[in-house]
Amino acid sequence: MSNYDVVVIGGGPGGYNAAIRAGQLGLKVACVEGRDTLGGTCLNVGCMPSKALLHASELYEAAVGPEFAKLGIEVKSTLNLAQMMKQKDESVTTLTKGIEFLFRKNKAEWIKGWGRIDGPGRVVVKAADGSEQVLTAKDIVIATGSEPTPLPGVNIDNKRILDSTGALALPEVPKHLVVVGAGVIGLELGSVWRRLGSEVTVVEYLDRICPGLDLKTGKTFQRSLAKQGFNFKLGSKVSSATSTDTGVTLEIEPAAGGEKESLKADYVLVAIGRRPFTQGLGLETVGITPDKRGMLENQKHRSGVPGIWIIGDVTSGPMLAHKAEDEAIACIEQIVGKAGEVNYALIPSVIYTKPEVATVGKTEEQLKAEGRAYKVGKFPFAGNSRAKINHESEGFVKVLADERTDEVLGVHLVGPSVSELIGEYCVAMEFSASAEDIALTCHPHPTRSEALRQAAMNVDGWAMQA
Repeated sequence: MSNYDVVVIGGGPGGYNAAIRAGQLGLKVACVEGRDTLGGTCLNVGCMPSKALLHASELYEAAVGPEFAKLGIEVKSTLNLAQMMKQKDESVTTLTKGIEFLFRKNKAEWIKGWGRIDGPGRVVVKAADGSEQVLTAKDIVIATGSEPTPLPGVNIDNKRILDSTGALALPEVPKHLVVVGAGVIGLELGSVWRRLGSEVTVVEYLDRICPGLDLKTGKTFQRSLAKQGFNFKLGSKVSSATSTDTGVTLEIEPAAGGEKESLKADYVLVAIGRRPFTQGLGLETVGITPDKRGMLENQKHRSGVPGIWIIGDVTSGPMLAHKAEDEAIACIEQIVGKAGEVNYALIPSVIYTKPEVATVGKTEEQLKAEGRAYKVGKFPFAGNSRAKINHESEGFVKVLADERTDEVLGVHLVGPSVSELIGEYCVAMEFSASAEDIALTCHPHPTRSEALRQAAMNVDGWAMQA
């Protein structure tokens, strides 16, 4: 039996950041993770490998398409898919080894195995060889993350019918890839394979893609993807899928009811969302029961049981790595008596397609529903010097500000590198900045960031570059 101040169950972005912060604050901490590497879904089979393939596929498309030729670069390019996957795996390995280094640096101990709670203050860890050890701690942090949501009637085998993990490791470029679900994961992975040569069809139950997006932003984004070659079947549902050694046949019908149709594909990616992972966690030994969505309820990361804390995908809020990291910091700081807080109103969201999409704060639809009077400032990247000379002028910046106080309430971006640009507004909104504050702040020229300023100027109608 080993005793700790804190035991963290799960080594993903929530868990490993909790362990690192605990070590920094002088706590004796153990992080229980059963994978062969730290980093959870995000580093191993999620955010990071998908970004590696998005980057590589974007460069490939630029080389084989008209983009390089337009710039005066003439090349003859061929796809080496095996090498593309190899560099992706090497990048992931570098990152996961980096987490191990940070654990050593901050005196956080990695206990390899699968953890389950065995009553208050006790965690049993089962190693790969079947042996078990007991850890005791005053505080236990549940950070077990999430798993892909299954689709009734569709058996995911990761041969022809894939989840996101399988779609990151295909041995060939599909002639036709069907993506079930028009959310972030499906559109990002669909983008990878479309750039590499696949025909991509997206089947979505709702009548729009990425339903959490600001309506105008979502429509602009969908038009861009359609122009690139995405096929969309919105308001449709998959009732069954039959796979063979060579492909898949899907039965699709209108979500509102109607005549079925068959759709054939080489591969199918099921990406209808994720659900909390709590299987075998021993929650019943401490009287914790998931809610009807499978989530573990908490109040400022505290469960209803003293000494048990909950963070990340396993609980409410957006299933995002940076949200889990913020919760990890706040949770551990509360454990040591600090005032840890997470501002859930200002957690940004990004879609890493081309163009990228990035948002933070309220949408127009939310403000209308609240009855809050607001102003809109909008600026197109077509009016931005850097975007124009880089031939990446698609998209816009949209700023929503309170009509009376001018406080920035929401920001919605579609365009080049907006995943990097959104951080400026996250900081500004954390300090309750007004649109005028941004409008009067000098930005370097020529940069894409100037579009942020121009949109803020336009809240009061004085954008100068368009």
